[in-house]
Amino acid sequence: MLRDLSHPIHDGMMVYPGDPAVAIRPALTLSQDGVAVAHLDLGSHTGTHVDAPVHTVPGGRTMADVALDELLADALLIRVRGVGDGERYGWDALTADGALPETLPAIIVIDTGWAQWFGTDRGLRHPSLDPSAARELMTRGMRVLAVDTLSPDPTGSDGGFPVHDVVLGGDGLIVENVCGLDGLPARVRVGFFPLRLAGDGAPVRAVAFVD
Repeated sequence: MLRDLSHPIHDGMMVYPGDPAVAIRPALTLSQDGVAVAHLDLGSHTGTHVDAPVHTVPGGRTMADVALDELLADALLIRVRGVGDGERYGWDALTADGALPETLPAIIVIDTGWAQWFGTDRGLRHPSLDPSAARELMTRGMRVLAVDTLSPDPTGSDGGFPVHDVVLGGDGLIVENVCGLDGLPARVRVGFFPLRLAGDGAPVRAVAFVD
């Protein structure tokens, strides 16, 4: 069975502050043209999407350099609960339900429960990952960090993008705005299937493969 982990893309949806607004309008219509075609205006980091290294790393890999098998694998889902608006969570929060393996799968998915606030003002005040914890995840084998928030870093702060620096700077990938994680097992096969854009990122159809 497949479970969709993606937010639907629609006109006027929430985007990261400063990103292009999403506008979807008819370009052709059945009544006038015999076919329905939509005109899309949106940024490469719209909705559930993947960040390529070049998003924050000069000379980093683009989406054209990312192989599909990097984004399709068995993942470890880590649930982090009890974090509040704007709080930073670290290694203690990641291991609250037990120690993590010394060798991690390539894809780590962090569920803070914040997907429920996507599209609201509270969605901007999401918790963020401590960069030292991101560094430890990379040391143990993570290559793709997926989060259910607008960013693993604080949104709207002037503190830069330290988790992006760790993950994308280590030639890894970041998937943002994942949803639908409730009830999934800790070990689950996931796939993030991006549009074939040769740029800094791309919207994805995120999927969990469950029994």
